[in-house]
Amino acid sequence: MNTPAPPRPRRAPLLRALGVLILLAPWMLIALGAAYAALRFLPDRAVTYADPVEHFKYGSTGGERESGFPYWIWQALPQVCSEHLPGKGYASLGLIQEDGRDLPIGVSKRRHLGLDRVFLNCAVCHTSTVRDTAGAPPRLIVGMPAHRFDIRAFETFFFDCAAGPTFSREFIVPEIDRLAGGLGPIDRYLVYPVAIALMRERLLMLRGRFSFVFDQPAWGPGRVDTFNSAKVLFNFPMQALPAQELLGASDFPSIWHQRKRMTRDDGARMELHWDGNNTHTEERNKSAAFGTGTTPPTIDLAAIGRVEEWLLDAAPPPYPYGIDETLAARGATLYTQYCADCHGASGSDFRGARVGHVTPLAEIGTDRARLDSYTRELALNQATLYAGYPHRFRHFRKTGGYANMPLDGLWLRAPYLHNGSVPTLRDLLEPAAARPARFYRGGDVYDPLRVGFVSTTPAAGLFLFDTTVPGNGNGGHEGAAYGTELPAADKDALVEFLKTF
Repeated sequence: MNTPAPPRPRRAPLLRALGVLILLAPWMLIALGAAYAALRFLPDRAVTYADPVEHFKYGSTGGERESGFPYWIWQALPQVCSEHLPGKGYASLGLIQEDGRDLPIGVSKRRHLGLDRVFLNCAVCHTSTVRDTAGAPPRLIVGMPAHRFDIRAFETFFFDCAAGPTFSREFIVPEIDRLAGGLGPIDRYLVYPVAIALMRERLLMLRGRFSFVFDQPAWGPGRVDTFNSAKVLFNFPMQALPAQELLGASDFPSIWHQRKRMTRDDGARMELHWDGNNTHTEERNKSAAFGTGTTPPTIDLAAIGRVEEWLLDAAPPPYPYGIDETLAARGATLYTQYCADCHGASGSDFRGARVGHVTPLAEIGTDRARLDSYTRELALNQATLYAGYPHRFRHFRKTGGYANMPLDGLWLRAPYLHNGSVPTLRDLLEPAAARPARFYRGGDVYDPLRVGFVSTTPAAGLFLFDTTVPGNGNGGHEGAAYGTELPAADKDALVEFLKTF
């Protein structure tokens, strides 16, 4: 009798399955790696805010995509490169840090290319603070000129840091690890070393392209040379340009009541920018967005559109220090006689025959450097921006003077004139020879008597502005037509009325 053989173990299918797994393992690893990379590096999400004011202060314009700094590198650099800052942290450059916020006002965040990236937005140039006294807490006011922010010192900090020995993974990665509470191996050994190298290379490239800035007089806080930076974008030969083109530093403007700024009495559009070189707010806004790091392919039109919509009717706060109504009523008559034709009937009524028009330089007589810096060649180059897009620039032009602006929120717009060369309203009503030749910029303690910021006393962080330096001239806007020949009592009355704006 034959005894059946015991069944053999069924190993063949298991072996075959194991062999398939071995063969597929590299592809599975590749697939897992691809999935990780997609999840890590493909998202493009800005941090958003429902409230329009918070969106203005911290929302993205899209600049992080092209120009953004990795968030943790941004946080580490004030410690790694502290020797290149005038004081402690970004606040020493005039950036405003609100309690409970991890970024200053005017800095936005977006997840892009696998990292949280940050860069500037509109609020960095159009938000500041006011204090009643040196010991009083600051009041934050959105829409006013960022008269404390030193954008040139901000740029110089990053340029000098990138050129120094500590801008390297050996110094920055350990600081990020400390601040972030620990880094994973991929971030520690791959992502941040690569990001640091790329950021350093880009900053050094920009440092070379903007080297002309280091030959200019210091701008000081609250001022920027907008259009010479635009020439860099268009690859102008900066070192070969005439000297008179390279002194364009001017004050940041206020940005309230944009709806009222769209048209003049005659139905035409107001002429915008200090020199009236564009009549379309849409182009003006997109041009300003280049200062926040955007380019035509990367600009976040929806996010900027939210800011534009809010600004249409955003208004300045009223003057808080009390107004002598009798004196202001007397000043109102003088204002109608000397000022309303060019600057509007009041701080909320922009009607006036010359409001939004350009006054020729020969007539207004103010410093010509900002006007000379903007050239016909630059206007022609700007006409190529957004070529192929529905919103191509079409309205930039060269003018021969400075635009007559409405005066809403005038009490918050010191120092005065386009280049910020006159510290207070009361000083502006004096002939140029009697205006301060030197004063301190960058403080936020208010002077309600003369209407401006305290500017006669040196203090830490303030900048000594010298009106004899080229581009800083405080002449013009003077003579009988401008009220500088009025008796002192009439000037006081006129200033009192201007407080109502």
